[in-house]
Amino acid sequence: MPTPMATALAALSHRFSLGLRLLVVTTLLALSGAAFADDALTAVKTGTLPALPDAKPVQQLLDIDGRLLARSTDSAWLLGKNGKAWAPVTGISDDVVQGIVHNGASSWLLTGADAGHSDRLQQVTLKGETLGKGASLPLPTALANAQAGALDGALFVAGVDDSGVTQLYRKPADAAQWQPQPVWPGAAAAVAMQAQKGALYVVVGNNGAQQLLRWNLEKGWQTVSAVGGDVVPGSLRALGQAHLLMQVSDAAGNSHARTFHTITSAWADLADTDASAPLASTSWGNGLVWANADGSLHTFEMQSGKHLLGWLDWAVIIIYLGAMLGMGAYFYFREKRASTADFFVGGRSIPFWAAGVSLYATNTSSISFIAIPAKAFETNWQYLTNNLIAVVGLMFVAVWIVPLLRRLDLMSVFSYLETRFHPAIRMLASALCIVMQIGARMSVVLFLPALAIATITGISVVWSIMMMGVFTILYTAMGGMKAVIWTDFVQVIVKMGGAIFAILFIVWTLKGGFGEFVATAAMEDKTKLFDFSFDLTKATVWGFIFLVVFDVVLTFPKDQVLMQRTLATKSDKEAGRSIWAFAAIMIPGGFIFYGIGTALWVFYKNNPQRLDPLLPIDATFPLFIAAELPPGVTGLIIAGVFAAAMATLSSIMNSVATLISVDFYERLAKNPTPRKSVLFAEISTVLVGFTAIGLALIMTRYDIHSLFDVSIELAGLLGGGFAGAYTLGMFTRRANSAGVAIGVASSIVLTFVAWWFSLVHPYFYLAISIFLCIVIGYVASLFFPAPNRSLKGLTIYKQDAV
Repeated sequence: MPTPMATALAALSHRFSLGLRLLVVTTLLALSGAAFADDALTAVKTGTLPALPDAKPVQQLLDIDGRLLARSTDSAWLLGKNGKAWAPVTGISDDVVQGIVHNGASSWLLTGADAGHSDRLQQVTLKGETLGKGASLPLPTALANAQAGALDGALFVAGVDDSGVTQLYRKPADAAQWQPQPVWPGAAAAVAMQAQKGALYVVVGNNGAQQLLRWNLEKGWQTVSAVGGDVVPGSLRALGQAHLLMQVSDAAGNSHARTFHTITSAWADLADTDASAPLASTSWGNGLVWANADGSLHTFEMQSGKHLLGWLDWAVIIIYLGAMLGMGAYFYFREKRASTADFFVGGRSIPFWAAGVSLYATNTSSISFIAIPAKAFETNWQYLTNNLIAVVGLMFVAVWIVPLLRRLDLMSVFSYLETRFHPAIRMLASALCIVMQIGARMSVVLFLPALAIATITGISVVWSIMMMGVFTILYTAMGGMKAVIWTDFVQVIVKMGGAIFAILFIVWTLKGGFGEFVATAAMEDKTKLFDFSFDLTKATVWGFIFLVVFDVVLTFPKDQVLMQRTLATKSDKEAGRSIWAFAAIMIPGGFIFYGIGTALWVFYKNNPQRLDPLLPIDATFPLFIAAELPPGVTGLIIAGVFAAAMATLSSIMNSVATLISVDFYERLAKNPTPRKSVLFAEISTVLVGFTAIGLALIMTRYDIHSLFDVSIELAGLLGGGFAGAYTLGMFTRRANSAGVAIGVASSIVLTFVAWWFSLVHPYFYLAISIFLCIVIGYVASLFFPAPNRSLKGLTIYKQDAV
């Protein structure tokens, strides 16, 4: 018979679903005759710089260490840091400088003895108003019309040799010599070169017929598209994480700025950037600086706009946050707080369907809501393969693993390791899990929605992190496991409703509707799922199978956050059913979140002017939410972003507090009582929450390309060592505590070695760490006596069955 709480939540779910359907219908009807505005979301700030003191025309502009250097016919000048006065610069040679390339923090001048040829790269640095010289790299041969670039730490130089053949050379940082490389189709002379987002871009051709070509390690050279004019020398530069910026001139010599988005291969023209016959150009802040024939210098910079929420959006968000706090308070006053079972595992009274929904809510954090759409937007659906294969693994878990552990009536899954091996193994594994959950998950999960809120509202990322973290701490500490699971249930409805609406909204805006959506995505293979190659540096099907076998099938109990929900169910059978419910939701949920990324790609390919080049790729979905959705709906999806993060945060806080209390406090404290243990767990919840807030604040100081990749790397480096201990315990009878300890320590060290030397794709780190722990731990166990304790109920073998 359903509980009053379950009945109330079911009614709330029905009303919310009905309201969402009405909102979708009314919004789409309102937009049926509307079109998107064509205005860009960024502002362009223009300006002028003082003319050179010698009043001579500028022949060349260079950006060296963030300072502007200008060369006239017989002198060189350096612009002051305040941008108001020029000073003579010394140290620059009489050699002709053909261009400049920035490789990390170093600057290299492409120079030669005459105006027609370049014969070396010269490293330079600024020391006051003096240009100091560093290493010199002679080219294999003198090159005419030479261009230089840098990609992934390697230097590239292209040009035409004395026999009239175009050459391309590459010099990795650890190589002593230049290496010849395949030249692009047609081998026309290059007029510009620039790297962006893991690829090298080259502009070739002239007289208004220039083409942009791209090279990367996987696909080689590809012709991307026509430039639409002639690129002004020196103007091609990278902007943000995925854009190229350049000045393009027409037949009359007049130019304007254009951006090229390297993910969608779409062009956008920038307003207020017209220039009359520029002679030279280079980068300037987030824009360009150029010189005209009359000696005048002009600049423009791009500036991101802010998209403030309206009162209706804030009302939706406040109602949501108030409901979460209200549910936490409800369970706080309803429970007696004297039982650790009530606080840690909900009194073992949670229905299997609620536990299954909570499992999904915990597993789909803000990483799913923001970083996965960003990953699908940037690439394709290959990472979704993991979800599909994981469902098969979960079937095994539901039948064999979860019932075994549920019968032991655990609160901490690491209690199993003590019973099977030794208390030290339990405490070591629990400590590693705590570090991994706080460092690899909570900080990332907290930072991502804060990024979204900062993008939309203009509130700083710091205040966004503080606000969301504190709200989650409050209702988690008040309500315990029951509050966590039932708020998860509501949060799944909120975030899935927002995600589905976003996809429908994008499809609605396309002139060709769903047909155009599918055709455009298929044209670029954006829905590619399976990669059957055996390249260990990629996310392949074989890698996912390897990962699921070790991360799900053999070591599912390693995740206290997920296991705690199965332990909160009423029986062994209910625990298994919760895993089936989780698996049933995972597949459609995965397609929804990856579908958002593809939908965003289609939208921005058709509307490139609506992108903000200065925002990171992970902010793509937040930008769409802020700039494109109607009032009220924006607030609803922001509530979904909150829900995605808070569901995972609250789950981790409660689970880590459980580990700290059960695995450490109750073992080390003198005369612990259930009431004291619960109080300690409440305090731990607060401390864990503020630790995660601190780590998230540290992340704001770094430019991280993909937080999805970061979370995978950290989980692999920290989470795999102890996970293999469960496999050794449940699937072998010979493993012992000494061997397992050696396996755990060795796997962590060797996985760090693989990370340090970038031996494999980061997605393999976790599986490799688990595999090493299993192999080394089992072999090491053979050198020690076999376990002499009873294994009843601790392995999957019939002779140990209870």
